Amino acid sequence: MTSEQQLHRVNVIVNGELKSAQVPARMLLSDFLRHELGLFGTHVGCEQGVCGACTVVIDEKIARSCTTFAVQVQGKEIRTVEGLASDDELHPIQESFRRCHGLQCGFCTPGFLMATEALLAENNDPTEHEIRDFLSGNVCRCTGYVGIVAAVKDAACRLRSGEGEGE
Repeated sequence: MTSEQQLHRVNVIVNGELKSAQVPARMLLSDFLRHELGLFGTHVGCEQGVCGACTVVIDEKIARSCTTFAVQVQGKEIRTVEGLASDDELHPIQESFRRCHGLQCGFCTPGFLMATEALLAENNDPTEHEIRDFLSGNVCRCTGYVGIVAAVKDAACRLRSGEGEGE
């Protein structure tokens, strides 16, 4: 058995729940989330970290799950798009993307949602330039950036007003 075939225990907190699995050393975090944990909201686009479709939050920092090995997140806290909504209610960011037509075909949407959450955690009133700059690492092949920028501004306003608190 080679070292690549050996399995390694990964214990992580994903969306507030402790998860554990045995994984090969070279398993990508995106594959771990999708195939080991059944969290299919994280999409894989370019497999090089360029498009941002696989964006997740690891210990409060956004990261590309397609360029991160699962074993690198041992003991860390991960948030995926599945962790945004609570019960039957959309998170204010999700609701804003729906209302402002920021969803487009939806493939890139999970990455945009997670990046938007990180942006608004840093800056709760970003300008259009700041939004476009922060989200420049996420690619929408539908070229729907007008709706996405409007959704981020709408979400910022909703979150500043306290919508979504306590969820």
